[in-house]
Amino acid sequence: MAAASCAAARSGFKFIDPVFRGVYRGKAAHADDFTAMMDRASSVGVEKIMVTGGSLQDSRAALELARTDDRLYCTVGCHPTRCGEFDKAASPQQYLDDLRKLIQDGGDKVVALGELGLDYDRLHFCDKETQLKYFEMQFQLAESTRLPLFLHSRNAHADFIALMRKYHGKYSGGVVHSFTGDAAEIPDMLELGLHVGINGCSLKTPDNVAAMKTIPRDKLMIETDAPWCEIRSTHAGRKHVKTSFPSKKKERFEAGQCVKSRNEPCHIINVLEVMAGERSEDAAELAAAMHQNTMRTFFPSL
Repeated sequence: MAAASCAAARSGFKFIDPVFRGVYRGKAAHADDFTAMMDRASSVGVEKIMVTGGSLQDSRAALELARTDDRLYCTVGCHPTRCGEFDKAASPQQYLDDLRKLIQDGGDKVVALGELGLDYDRLHFCDKETQLKYFEMQFQLAESTRLPLFLHSRNAHADFIALMRKYHGKYSGGVVHSFTGDAAEIPDMLELGLHVGINGCSLKTPDNVAAMKTIPRDKLMIETDAPWCEIRSTHAGRKHVKTSFPSKKKERFEAGQCVKSRNEPCHIINVLEVMAGERSEDAAELAAAMHQNTMRTFFPSL
């Protein structure tokens, strides 16, 4: 199986995280290895990367980064745990208008609205009422821009699906990324025409894997959500991982090697290996199908 067939396009990557510049919790631990990391991604066939925005500020940074490399694109939106920023702005409408202007200024580099949705696992960051209010408000952008959605749902399925149904027809498809729910949730997403994004966090337990296996191939997408969600030795399906990359702890950083426990785009090959192994499918064929799904949803003009 040729590497170029494995992961030609992918969704969901927090490339603006400072760890990709060698900075951890505000302290420099090693040299900037951004270029080497991009090269490793290309080595396994990654052609396009979506840099996700989680707030107005993050979205600006994501767009700025996307403009530096033809392989990079971005999303613009407000993550559920950051929705309190709407109330801290001059006005919630001004915050929304600033997101809209950023989308307009970004042109073809902005390929999705998001990351937006609901997260009831982390209500200590933003309460439920605020999340619901500003998730719903962002559907105004979905309707006016017709961008596909890059969605987040954590322990909030009923409310999430209720809003997605309410505004069905006012958005242009999308993906529920980093899916960690159970198999019972998937039919609701498929009914709305949504894709489901799979990464290491989606493959932790036997139940996670069983849910992934129920998703039709034409509704699957693959991602890393780096620097998080690596596939660990304790994860269900780990036995299917065949590809490894030399790595060192950040304290013993070595140029040209991965940083241990820092997930990065090249590790998408491991997600593919687990998915294909558990589904008993040819990895190259599965990758090609997910590539087509991603291109059709986020890059329809290419």
